[in-house]
Amino acid sequence: MSQDQWTAVDTHFSHVLHTGDVVLDVALAASDAAGLPQINVTSNQGKFLMLLARMIGARRILEIGTLGGYSTIWLGRGIPEDGRIVTLELVQKHADVAQRNLEHAGLDAITDIRVGKATDSLRQLIGDRTEPFDLVFIDADKASLPDYLEGSLRLSRPGTVIIADNVVRRGEVANPDTTDSDVRGVQRYLELVGTDPRLESTAIQTVGAKGYDGFAISLVVG
Repeated sequence: MSQDQWTAVDTHFSHVLHTGDVVLDVALAASDAAGLPQINVTSNQGKFLMLLARMIGARRILEIGTLGGYSTIWLGRGIPEDGRIVTLELVQKHADVAQRNLEHAGLDAITDIRVGKATDSLRQLIGDRTEPFDLVFIDADKASLPDYLEGSLRLSRPGTVIIADNVVRRGEVANPDTTDSDVRGVQRYLELVGTDPRLESTAIQTVGAKGYDGFAISLVVG
């Protein structure tokens, strides 16, 4: 198996399971034109997020890591018109691109982009006694994953689903001797979700256009 084959299968799935989407294509093009890193989820992963939101009947979504708003658009399509997405982004330039993409997608009215350190934004949401979220998607720096988990749990309820993306780190997650801060953050996150009695969790390895990776998914049960 090779990266070329993984990409070919991802492309095949995209063509067969969902046709081209001008809004999403424009969002990617705008992100590229602005020089944003090409680290957004794939179209198949994005549709998975949309379907998951619909499956659990999500109305309120918290996203940690907006980038250009590509995954935000997919998530927004998974909730009703009176739903709400709060998405946290560190970089103002990224947030500006995301805002324009969300406006083009017709989702800006239900989306609240908050710019700054995600840990600070989480503390503000907690301090404001924000209504719990139904779905949390974490796709930001991995070294801070344990902190993001703590904040997410305080903004959750029994039944909330929490997803952390990019947890395989090309297999380095299984390396006990790693000194990489991102890998260590993922390892600690997995330890926490695996032992916290409030959560039932698993992790899935994936291959595709973005290479070898995976995600962790948790259900808040208490």
